[in-house]
Amino acid sequence: MKKYIIQTYGCQMNEHDSEKISYTLEGAGYTYTDHLEEADFILLNTCIVRENAEHKVLGQLGALKHLKQKKPDLIIAVSGCMMQTGKARDIIRDKYRHVDIIFGTKNIDDLPYILNEYFQTGEPVLAIEEEMDLGEDETHVIRGSKHKAYISIAYGCDNYCSYCIVPYARGREISREPGRIIEEARILAEEGYKEITLLGQNVNSYGKTLRYPIRFPELLEELNKIDGLSRIRFMTSHPKDLSDELIDAMGRLDHVCEHFHLPVQSGSDAILKRMNRKYTRDQYMELVRKLREAVPGIALSTDIIVGFPGETEADFLQTLDLVKQAEFDAGFTFIYSPRPGTPAARMEEQVPKEIVSDRFQRLVDEMYAIYLRKNRARIGTTMEVLVDGTSKTDTAVLTGRTRTHHLVHFPGEPTMIGQLVDVRITGATSFTLEGEQV
Repeated sequence: MKKYIIQTYGCQMNEHDSEKISYTLEGAGYTYTDHLEEADFILLNTCIVRENAEHKVLGQLGALKHLKQKKPDLIIAVSGCMMQTGKARDIIRDKYRHVDIIFGTKNIDDLPYILNEYFQTGEPVLAIEEEMDLGEDETHVIRGSKHKAYISIAYGCDNYCSYCIVPYARGREISREPGRIIEEARILAEEGYKEITLLGQNVNSYGKTLRYPIRFPELLEELNKIDGLSRIRFMTSHPKDLSDELIDAMGRLDHVCEHFHLPVQSGSDAILKRMNRKYTRDQYMELVRKLREAVPGIALSTDIIVGFPGETEADFLQTLDLVKQAEFDAGFTFIYSPRPGTPAARMEEQVPKEIVSDRFQRLVDEMYAIYLRKNRARIGTTMEVLVDGTSKTDTAVLTGRTRTHHLVHFPGEPTMIGQLVDVRITGATSFTLEGEQV
């Protein structure tokens, strides 16, 4: 029996793509392994959003060359967003000739034919499509969990933020039919899944490309009616498309979790304009106010970029001030990374690395202190936790997420994995909560 391994870089969309690829590989007779040395098929599912992710992929490909020399029949494949851009793809084709198969984000459904071509010819295969075919069946996946699942509701992006390569890698936005999404969610609930996460580059604009358009809040309304489904999450949301209707739905629908990921990127109007974000600082903070008013106890997370071209110390201080006012519960902070082909990469006034590093550290110090203070305030409360598994360092300790997406560790038996458990919080760090089962 041949074995495969997939190493996934990047976002939840890529993780879900890897689940689809696993389905095809297992249909072709492969079984999964955690060990590179055992694998007969190694796939790197790549990300292009950050330069660091590209470097990791290229470094891993270099390391795999020695494994290929020792095991000539090993198949090495590369897929994902990085392959949708010509420059990165050409580097791999020219400098990493031990790679056998390259395919893009829009060729996942073609993988059986790609494999067949490789086995028939023994020659490297390149398969890159520019247009997305929505004929795929989202139930044809090997999911990484038995109680949580991803469902893609839209592909691509129309926003063209000046720093972002995603619209060029994944194409223009296109929504899936609501009937298929609802049916897939119903099947998951019948199979015992308790939580679904709806995926899209901008879920807030879902439905606008459909022949009979519906809005994202209406989709949530229908999903909320499904028996057995305890939790509904979604990401990512663009602030410019966050409607009062969606905020109202968050407050009314009992299965929709009290967590909202709302990337702000910067607290400076001047930088937001250069980023092409299409909202102002005040408009963003008004959304924060509305969300907190409509959904008591909601947890807000965000994305912030430090060192965008032209960012002054005054711009950065406005970001720092916004962070203090918004009091996020979690966030992803990034040092600006120029992406070839984006408008921002051609901008002048690139900020010196030493200045960016100093700002980045000041930002995370402020944010981590806020996380710690807010988490400590939860000590003594009881929170519902969906148990995901055991701790990597202690199998007697369970880990799981609250409805607000906080990570909780508490003592328990592995038989509780996949269950909803009430946990009293007894301790806190900036990133985790500790507790005991009630």
